[in-house]
Amino acid sequence: MKQISNKNIGLLSSALLFSGAAWAQHSPTPAFDGKTGKTPADTKEAFPQRNPKAPAGAPNVVWILIDDIGYGAVSAFGGLIETPNFDRLAGQGLRYTNFHSTAFSAPTRAALLTGRNPHSVHFGFFSEWSYGTPGYDGYLPFEKATIAEILRENGYNTFAVGKYHLTHPADASQAGPFNRWPTGRGFDHYFGYIPNSGMDDSWHPTLYRDTQREPDRPQATIATELFATEALRYIADQKTAAPDKPFFLYFAPGATHYPHQASKEWIDKYKGKFDFGWDKYREIVLKNQIELGVVPAGTQLAPQNPGVKPWDELSADEKKVFARQMEVYAAFAAQTDHEVGRIVDFIEQIGQLDNTLIVLAIGDNGAEGSGRESGHFLPHDPNASREQITAEEVKQLDLLGSEYSFAHYPDGWAAATNTPFRFYKGYPDYEGGTHNPLILFYPKKIKEQGGIRHQYSYISDILPTTVELAGLKTPSVINGYPQEPVEGVSLAYSVAPENSSLPERHSVQYHEMTGAYAIYKDGWKASFPGGRYGYRQRGEPDGAKYHLYHVSEDFNETNDLADRYPEKVRELAELFEAEAWKYNVFPLKDRWVNANQFIFDGRKQLVLYLEGRSHAEVLGFQFVNSASYAITAEAEIPPTGAEGVLLSLGNASAGISFYVKNQKLTFVYNTAGKQVEVRSDRAVPHGKVTFRADVSSTGGESDIRKNKTVTLSINGEKAVTKELGAQLPIMNPLPWIVIQAGRDFGTPVSTAYKSPFTFTGKLEKVTIDTL
Repeated sequence: MKQISNKNIGLLSSALLFSGAAWAQHSPTPAFDGKTGKTPADTKEAFPQRNPKAPAGAPNVVWILIDDIGYGAVSAFGGLIETPNFDRLAGQGLRYTNFHSTAFSAPTRAALLTGRNPHSVHFGFFSEWSYGTPGYDGYLPFEKATIAEILRENGYNTFAVGKYHLTHPADASQAGPFNRWPTGRGFDHYFGYIPNSGMDDSWHPTLYRDTQREPDRPQATIATELFATEALRYIADQKTAAPDKPFFLYFAPGATHYPHQASKEWIDKYKGKFDFGWDKYREIVLKNQIELGVVPAGTQLAPQNPGVKPWDELSADEKKVFARQMEVYAAFAAQTDHEVGRIVDFIEQIGQLDNTLIVLAIGDNGAEGSGRESGHFLPHDPNASREQITAEEVKQLDLLGSEYSFAHYPDGWAAATNTPFRFYKGYPDYEGGTHNPLILFYPKKIKEQGGIRHQYSYISDILPTTVELAGLKTPSVINGYPQEPVEGVSLAYSVAPENSSLPERHSVQYHEMTGAYAIYKDGWKASFPGGRYGYRQRGEPDGAKYHLYHVSEDFNETNDLADRYPEKVRELAELFEAEAWKYNVFPLKDRWVNANQFIFDGRKQLVLYLEGRSHAEVLGFQFVNSASYAITAEAEIPPTGAEGVLLSLGNASAGISFYVKNQKLTFVYNTAGKQVEVRSDRAVPHGKVTFRADVSSTGGESDIRKNKTVTLSINGEKAVTKELGAQLPIMNPLPWIVIQAGRDFGTPVSTAYKSPFTFTGKLEKVTIDTL
């Protein structure tokens, strides 16, 4: 073994001490530089610098990420939803017209926070559909630090508010581990949804503060308002304690992901404003976009997406319901803009705005088209016709967007708000799935107000752009982990007015989700359909032909050149394969090929103990789509009787509820808003009672719909059995949906009661067995 000289030992020690100043989170105790004597008079004090200081003049940093919104939605990019605060940031900053996300939420967030490609950081899809290869296992590597970890090493305080969606479901319970919760990945504080959650009821969200469940609020308040208020509190408290220390705020409110919900006063602002329909919307918005300069002159409307009816062919009732759906969505987006404005205004009030870098990414993917032809907002009778459902919805329009609805607009509005592009979220091979607006605002360094940039960029570029514009450094070691290179390309080169037309530096970028993929290089894009998220639902079959677009001249992919230039298709196909091997994209797979690893994997039983509480809850136990399962609730009914929910899972869109009402034991199965009720004829007795629901399924493994049978029992005696017929599975099931014992908090699964319908007897425990 080679000897290390004293000189080299000294150099190594100096290097470690020097680099240790950049290890604020790792923070080993440094050598004492003073002198210790027997008395204070003989002692020389020395205090080590345990935490780094930010460079002088380092800016505050605010990242804002909007959810499930298209290129043509907001006024800052020509849309018809009024967003004056987005407009302000755009008018005093820069618009980027050629910015791209991934086609889905969690992969976009992984790429954004780490500055790497999504598969490179193990998020080729959602962690709830994890797969046992490096591109898909759903665990962000510590060797690829988040922006929060980097900025904290540069002397920042760091806060995350809203939707995180990057904690693996196996780690998302109160058993932890918590090192991949936001507070384990560089954020000093977190306030938002359960950190593996992709969406929630905006009126009654399930919220966490750091790693602890936040108490429910009795007064329904829209989540974006709660998030903005919390962000203001973080900033105010931080600037009170350390006015010269910069902060980083990651504000990702989850809006405008469905359910589309907003306050009534915001919905009322848009009454009647979309009565002209989605076809006219596209025409108006494209004209606006060309006039603004965010879409090239001469761009024509792309063909309408398959499955979208012309507005003029809809019935009068359909037009009423669908127009209100868009009014609610617009209100949701406009109210989110207002809450962003509260944050910007406060930063200005405390004199910090000129030295604050704000990055506003309007979309983590394109608009969401899964509402299909009709959208939805209320549960309904599974035997009702579409006409009957629409007629009932017309009667209930005032509920749309309220806490009593779980709204999602029809895909006609998703297509319209994606103007000028085709298709939707979930389509990595079409611009409609990945092409989003981006705004950079930084008065200290961005002097061209209202400038427009057309260079190609990708979500991973935001991290290196932030680090460069803020004058910071990315440590080579963070928390003791040697860091791998950032893969994004900084946009700082394009900021100065004289550099507005410089050639793009991010010249190659792959896209892949659920087996469909595309590759961009130097203004050309080849796409290779094959994914299952969209094509089987939208009319383009598996194995559809390759497409080739010269997107630097054909902005919205209307001129397919694949047959004219087959050699270019081959060149780009080979490039995609090289990039795919480099960044962990292989194996290509559809969304249903997964391991679904959760905290309760392998367990056949879950017991929720109430221990004197009115309710208990847990996430991640996957039982509801098992072949057979049983729910057993042990309760005590007083002589005066009792009612309420014994166990619930889900919301008005889909779920189950097991409850007592009017002295009758009842079970509701709700899928896609269609409710089937099973109710006993026997009255519930007094005293100690054991309630049981047995749910069994029959059908082949490949059958999506299963025949369901439900049997209800009271104290071991069968009360009722009912065949439900063929039913769809419930919500896949999503692992962030809360299983609740003793209540149904939020938008209720059943229309037979109002939330939370807390059980009024004494509930001892509820047991779920998969059989």
